[in-house]
Amino acid sequence: MADRRDMTELPDLAREVGRVAPVRSRMPIYVDLLPPCNNACPAGENIQEWLRLVKARQEEAAWRELTRHNPFPAIHGRVCYHPCETACNRIELDGSVSIHSVERYLGDLAIEQRWEFEAPRHTTGRRVLIVGAGPSGLSAAYQLAKLGHEVEIRDASPLPGGMMRYGIPEYRLPRPVLDAEVARLVGLGVRIVNNTPVQDLLADMAQGGFDAAFVAIGAHLSKRVDIPTRDASRIVDAVTFLRDVASGERPLIGRRVAVYGGGNTAMDAARVARRLGAEESIIVYRRTEEQMPAHAEEKAEAVREGVTMNWLRTIQSMDEESTMTVEVMELDSDGKARGTGRFETLQADTVILALGQETDSSFLRKIPGMSFEHDVVQVDRQTLMTQVPGIFAGGDAVPSERTVTVGVGHGKRAANQIDAWLASRAAPDRPKHEIAEFGKLNLWYWGDSRRHTQPELEPAKRVNFDEVVSGLSDGQAHTEAARCLSCGNCFECDGCLGACPEDAVIKLGKGFRYRFDYEKCTGCASCYEQCPVHAIEMIAETGARR
Repeated sequence: MADRRDMTELPDLAREVGRVAPVRSRMPIYVDLLPPCNNACPAGENIQEWLRLVKARQEEAAWRELTRHNPFPAIHGRVCYHPCETACNRIELDGSVSIHSVERYLGDLAIEQRWEFEAPRHTTGRRVLIVGAGPSGLSAAYQLAKLGHEVEIRDASPLPGGMMRYGIPEYRLPRPVLDAEVARLVGLGVRIVNNTPVQDLLADMAQGGFDAAFVAIGAHLSKRVDIPTRDASRIVDAVTFLRDVASGERPLIGRRVAVYGGGNTAMDAARVARRLGAEESIIVYRRTEEQMPAHAEEKAEAVREGVTMNWLRTIQSMDEESTMTVEVMELDSDGKARGTGRFETLQADTVILALGQETDSSFLRKIPGMSFEHDVVQVDRQTLMTQVPGIFAGGDAVPSERTVTVGVGHGKRAANQIDAWLASRAAPDRPKHEIAEFGKLNLWYWGDSRRHTQPELEPAKRVNFDEVVSGLSDGQAHTEAARCLSCGNCFECDGCLGACPEDAVIKLGKGFRYRFDYEKCTGCASCYEQCPVHAIEMIAETGARR
């Protein structure tokens, strides 16, 4: 019979046969990956973090985290086209998190509660001139003021806001909301001088003692096309039309209105025409629906309100009897619209041209060394500085997508670059972490909660400029924030703690996450394999025996 020893002698037996602990070839570490929503945000918001704070019912902390990057949450919650939601991983499950509606909730709550920005702790003594009080200029002013610089904005319009005020209709962005969020910047010390167009930037900088300038002029000039007609007054450009309406005017446009163009401005013009009494409001666009630059939701809302679409049509002329001749187009083998030689007639009392916009950069062309491409200023892509030292540019004034959120992002980046330039140092390079894509997640932990839909006015009731879309309730906003999956970042679900067979995961207390005890860890990867959000990664062992 084999020798049977007492169990208490097993440790000695192990030593006798020279047994050693296994060599670990890999080890777990906690990581913070980049959430796809954060990565997609043109304003650079830390969306995941402020959603976490809303979920924890720390609304003011969430608002302050959000406004570190973007001072206009109530505005953006209404007008941003939320690319963050297109990137949201939850879209693969039951619909993306309605990030914009939670952002609007925070913005509206801040206005209601009268939350204000905290003043900077110090001043630098440096002065910065900003040309343009649109989203990019206001954003730069906010960031520069927080950094302690003295900021003055000069704008040609009677009131600040740029295209947010004079291009976006009130049914999308109520003016009291815009005024409240701009007023916070004035409270922070930003000086806004309206009705003051800049004609000679270098002279204004010298006379005002400005150390740097940021040019953030909007695209307020409409591109025009020659349409033969005997009554030119019946053809107006969309920018002027929307600006006049935003300024309180109610132009006479007749019963039938045609809007020539297929962008977001065209959709706004067509919807405004309906509110001004046009019984027929039609879009005439020379390409197909799939090629139109307008966002799908803008087009869908226009159709809901009775706007009709005429694809593959281009306007040739108008006669005295409100008859408009259009040519039927077709796509060639390269997908470009070409005329067919076939013509149709449409009835229109007014034609609104919405064929794109340009910036009025003529005052910059007087500056030696300034470089242009068409109507926009050429800048260094990283620093946003022009070829003239100390003069920066952003928003619609440079090559970019022309949206409010892109403009705000440019303003933030320009402010950081201006601050670094004034201090004669390089702006810090902040490389992005790896993106936490859906395929990296192991979602055993997520609630079955459908996306909330914001209430809207019925199309039949959209006869004036009352706001169309309403906000979420308090309970809905918190439930929506809780739908965030926390992609790439630990949210303390205790999964790793429960999965570890060696008790090598140590919980550090709420808000402090965990750490690994590598004396106990065998590298089995149980923690890594169960982590729902990929906040744990396995790396090669450093060589130490455990």
